[in-house]
Amino acid sequence: MSASPAHVLPDEDGVAGHHGDARDRFFADAAALDVDMSVDLGPLRLRNPVMPASGCFGPELAPLVPMHEVGASVTKTVFSGRRGGNPAHRLTETSTGMINSVGIPSLGTPTFLRDVLPRYRALGVPVVVSLGGLTVAEYLTVAEELTDAEGDTGTAEPPGRFEAVEVNVSCPNLEGGGLEIGTDPATVAAVVAGVVARVDVPVLVKLTPMVSSIEEVARAAEEAGAAGLTVANSFPGMVLDRHTRRPVLGNRVGGVSGPAVKPLALRLAWTAAQAVDIPVIGCGGIETAHDALDFLEVGAAAVQIGTAHFTKPYIMVEIIRELAAMTRAAGATRLTDYVQGLGRR
Repeated sequence: MSASPAHVLPDEDGVAGHHGDARDRFFADAAALDVDMSVDLGPLRLRNPVMPASGCFGPELAPLVPMHEVGASVTKTVFSGRRGGNPAHRLTETSTGMINSVGIPSLGTPTFLRDVLPRYRALGVPVVVSLGGLTVAEYLTVAEELTDAEGDTGTAEPPGRFEAVEVNVSCPNLEGGGLEIGTDPATVAAVVAGVVARVDVPVLVKLTPMVSSIEEVARAAEEAGAAGLTVANSFPGMVLDRHTRRPVLGNRVGGVSGPAVKPLALRLAWTAAQAVDIPVIGCGGIETAHDALDFLEVGAAAVQIGTAHFTKPYIMVEIIRELAAMTRAAGATRLTDYVQGLGRR
């Protein structure tokens, strides 16, 4: 099926190129509209507040997207050693999103630095490295390995090789009976303080939604030195095959994401934004500019897009452009002026 001009995305050089079926409305970029979309995440300034969630957008998708318009890139979570991930089947659709149990496979830090990070750097936008661990010590080891200029890679990474790290505290804690590290404020504080002491870039912390008080965990991360929080990771769930009556996923349970979790994630982002003075990045079920705006209105400074990439690899740029158009249509020239900021009232 041929694409009409309204279904065409411009390439980085401004020439229209066919990148799949987009919305009927696709707006000019923020620069063309003369809209200031910039946001500050602690000391890190981004050209706009939109970035991918970890594991949902990699360099292999870059040819489909004018990457120069995206606020930042976020890598898949890296562990110190190699991890194979969970058994297949790892991902399936649900009626309102998807559920996955990938298990966060990792090539290990040395291979990440040598082979993977340069591909993210080539995207030309700030790089946020997602950092994981199954023990407190592993988080600190990964932080040390990431900041080691030579390490085991055989090549020295130049200064500025990444602009921030995002500590994924939703990993199971092998020292705590398999509970997620992010469920215990004291453990979160120990991880964050240790990473902050070992890296020279802003430290973001991706929180788990499965806590009795996200305010308590958020404050623990802030007090330990976090520059910002990502709220939140996927929600645990299960899907059965209607024919076999057995779990679809090889790991039986997985993380639910997509439109179904947006109201849950929105409340968590609002609650966290009220509890801390550091920026919050909203994440969960965002598919449109209006979804993104909802998170900004409840106090988030930025947003991450996850599941929507699986059907629309260009979704980030679509959201960025529409936010700019909405801002301009309201008579504002800065996105921060357009957002009313319900979360801080």
